[in-house]
Amino acid sequence: MPAPDAMDKIVSLCKRRGFVFPASEIYGGQASCWDYGPLGVELKRNVKDAWWTSLVQRRDDVVGLDSAILQHPEVWNASGHVTGFSDPLVDCRECKARFRADHLEKADCGSRAYAGRKAAKCRDAGLFTEARQFNLMFKTHVGPMEDSASIAYLRPETAQGIFINFTNVLNCSRKKPPFGIAQIGKSFRNEITPGNFIFRTREFEQMEMEFFVPPADWQKWFEYWRDERFRWYTDLGIRSEKLRLRPHADTELAHYANACVDVEYEFPFGWSELEGIASRTDFDLKQHEKHSGREMKFFDDAKKTHYHPFVIEPAAGVDRAALAFLVDAYQEEQVEGETRTVLHLNPRLAPVKVAVFPLVRKEGMPERALAIERELRRRFPTFYDESGAVGRRYRRQDEIGTPFCVTIDGETAENDTVTLRERDSMQQIRVNAGALAGALAERLG
Repeated sequence: MPAPDAMDKIVSLCKRRGFVFPASEIYGGQASCWDYGPLGVELKRNVKDAWWTSLVQRRDDVVGLDSAILQHPEVWNASGHVTGFSDPLVDCRECKARFRADHLEKADCGSRAYAGRKAAKCRDAGLFTEARQFNLMFKTHVGPMEDSASIAYLRPETAQGIFINFTNVLNCSRKKPPFGIAQIGKSFRNEITPGNFIFRTREFEQMEMEFFVPPADWQKWFEYWRDERFRWYTDLGIRSEKLRLRPHADTELAHYANACVDVEYEFPFGWSELEGIASRTDFDLKQHEKHSGREMKFFDDAKKTHYHPFVIEPAAGVDRAALAFLVDAYQEEQVEGETRTVLHLNPRLAPVKVAVFPLVRKEGMPERALAIERELRRRFPTFYDESGAVGRRYRRQDEIGTPFCVTIDGETAENDTVTLRERDSMQQIRVNAGALAGALAERLG
C-alpha cells in the first residue's frame, strides 16, 4: 500500500498550486465540498474531453445527451430511488457522530476520548443505535410553495435522464441497438460519511454511458466495455499494476443488475472504485414504461419484433478519475542533491502544455518570449513566467505537470533558436522558433 502521508502531499499540492480549494473556506468551509482552481478546472476539463473523445467523437455507435438535473419526481419513483436508494445509518450514543453501518471498519470514532479508535470498536462496545435506512437523495421544492406537490430531487445519477430520453434519441438519431447514449454532468448524494478529499463528496460529476443491446448479446458487450474502460485509464498513463478489475459477488449486485465489475485504483487510502461497468438488464426501460405509460421498446425491422434492449453501463466519476491521475502522476525525485516534485501527467491531461520563459529580464528577451507565448497560445494552453532563476521556474512547472518548457536566451537573437526542455527526461534541445509550434504538436500528440 502507498505511504499514508502520500494523500497529505497531494492535498497540499492541490491547494498550493491551484488545483483544488476547500469550498467556502473564508467561512470555515463546507464539509465535503470543494472548489476547483485554475489548474484543477483545466485538469477536469481534459479528463472529460478525453472521455468524450473516446466514447462519443471517435465512435459511430454512441451519441451525446445533456439532460436536466431537476426531473419529474416520478422519474425517481420509477427508478426505485425514492424507496430504495439508501444507506444504513447508526448514531454513536457517546460522541453523537453518525456513521454508515457498512463502513465502520474504516471509519474513525468521533470522540476525542478515543482518538485513533475505529468506529467498529465503538460498535463492539455497544455504543451504537440500531441501524436505520437513510435516503441519499437531496430533496428540494420547485416553485413558490413548499408542499408535497412541489417536491423535487437533485438527481443522484445522470443515467435516468438517458433512459427517459431513449425513444427521443432513437427517433432523432436513427440509431438501432447496439448503440449508446453518453452524458457528463453533476449529480448529488447526501453521503453519510464523505471523505478522502475529492474521492467521496456530496456534489460530484459523472461520466456515464448507457449502451443498448439486443438481450441475447449482453454478455459479449459487457465483456467488451469492461476491457475497453480498463484500457482507457492505462492509455492515459495510469500504471496497470495500480489498477484491477473487481467483479461484484451476487450478494452485492444492485437489484437491476445481472453482472457488474469495478475498475479499482490503489489510492493511498487503499483500493477503491474508479468506475463501475454494469449490466442493468432491461429493468430501467420497463420501469419507465410502466410508470409513464409510454412504450420504451425498439422495433426490429428485420425480425418484425418489439423488444426492450438490455443496457450495459460504464459509469465513471470525473473527480475520482482526476484524483487517480494526480496520485499516479505524483513523484518525488532526487536531482543534483535536491528534491524535484513532478506530476508525470499524460500530455493530454496536463492543464498547461507549454511554459515560456525569458532567460533574463533584459536584452529584449522578455519581449521575444511574450511574442512566442502569444503565438503558441493560439494552439496550446500556455504559461508565461519571468520570475526567479530559470531552474526554479522549471521546478514550478514540473510540479503542475507541464510537459514542455521553452526558454528564450542569448542565442535566440543570434540564430532564432530556443531551448525546448522536456519534463520527464529533463533533456533540452535547440529548436528553430519558426518550427516550435510544429515540434510541440508532434510531441504532444
